[in-house]
Amino acid sequence: MTVPRFPESAAVFVISVAAELAGMHPQTLRQYDRLGLVSPHRTPGRGRRYSARDIEQLREVQRLSQEEGVNLAGIKRILELENEVHELRSRLAQVEEDRRRSSRSAATLRSRRLFAAGPAGDIVSVPMGRPFSDPGSALVVWRPN
Repeated sequence: MTVPRFPESAAVFVISVAAELAGMHPQTLRQYDRLGLVSPHRTPGRGRRYSARDIEQLREVQRLSQEEGVNLAGIKRILELENEVHELRSRLAQVEEDRRRSSRSAATLRSRRLFAAGPAGDIVSVPMGRPFSDPGSALVVWRPN
């Protein structure tokens, strides 16, 4: 039997399972939720559902508190900043993907050719997006059937 894969942000764990996975008591998770350290998703019935990312944050709260001696207010600020960095990296990845797509679109447009009648009646290639040097020139676009 294969274990189903789901995104790290999918809220699938009930509080008892999340507490066990994080190595904490469920009451500790409730307290962290009240303090805003780790805010799980809520079901329509207001039950808490934790994601794999939430559980990693719970472990990080525990590590910062026990190993580094950071107080809960400091931990809350650290987590806020880490969440902001995560969101900014996601937005940056989306912007970079949009830029790559628009570059490909622009390259496709540049690869098209436009032809016009030259001053001597000959046919000349005109770069896309550039104005003609002679505004009185006639432009003929030929599209094969």
